[in-house]
Amino acid sequence: MNESLFVDLLAAGLLYGTPLVLAGLGELLAERSGVMNLGVEAMMLMGAVTAFWFVQSFDGPAWLALLLAILVAAAVGTAMATVYAFVVVTLRANQVVSGLALLILGGAAGLSSYLAAVGSLSGPAARFKLPTYDVLGLSDVPVIGPLIFGQNALVYVSWLLVALVAFYLYRTQTGLHLQAVGEDPRSADAMGISVSRFRYGHTMVGGALAGVAGAYYTLELQPAWIDGITAGAGWIAIALVITAFWRPGLLLAGAYLFGIVTSLGFTLQARGVDLPPEIFTSLPYVLTIVAVVLVSSGWSRLRLRAPAALGEPYAREEA
Repeated sequence: MNESLFVDLLAAGLLYGTPLVLAGLGELLAERSGVMNLGVEAMMLMGAVTAFWFVQSFDGPAWLALLLAILVAAAVGTAMATVYAFVVVTLRANQVVSGLALLILGGAAGLSSYLAAVGSLSGPAARFKLPTYDVLGLSDVPVIGPLIFGQNALVYVSWLLVALVAFYLYRTQTGLHLQAVGEDPRSADAMGISVSRFRYGHTMVGGALAGVAGAYYTLELQPAWIDGITAGAGWIAIALVITAFWRPGLLLAGAYLFGIVTSLGFTLQARGVDLPPEIFTSLPYVLTIVAVVLVSSGWSRLRLRAPAALGEPYAREEA
């Protein structure tokens, strides 16, 4: 019984943690360049609605519909991130205000809900869902089988991305240049590194991953479209980047921990444990608030080792 509950919690952690890994990695890359994107939630919502719309309207094989839906969601996230980068990098607008404005436009103002209504998405279940794979025929192995060898493709992609991002940051010259841009853009510029190019590029990659994370909700987690389907996951992803000290490996562990906490209420309830589910469903958001409050002070920024130029616009001085 205890072992079964343990496996169920780990499985739920993987299920609900995967979109946090994807969105968190994108935010990590953007913040490493010095750009804080508070509009992650909006990009996730727009990725979710476009992916759902695509699989509902595409007339073709399931695998192609799912692949194209993910690519479309990534493209939408990239487009939104490009606009955001133009505002905060080229126009040098305040990143917090601009991110919140993007959030209001894409989420709170109901653009995603409006598009869902126009596309008549409310009500019907998604026609296709991400399939799971029996890797090497080992998915039936007790405990680790379904957790490691019986997942959908985006789970494996997220693991690969964590490894690639870690290698990129710490083992490549470009990754070291990225960290230089986030720490001291003026010195990086003096070395011949294009600050704006790095900030644009990594913000756009972050937007693409946020869009894919949103698509994961409609293609895997939710059987039908509901307004606000991501339920604040973008904010949790931002908090995860902070609490993981901007490190991909810690981000992965934190995302799965948040996934377990998120699923704890209904997992225990399904097993007859009579506890108010609101206690557990509110925990991720409480932790998010704590993390954001911590990073708002200069003392915590030093302790958490945040990029020194995070959130600060850069204007190149002409000789």
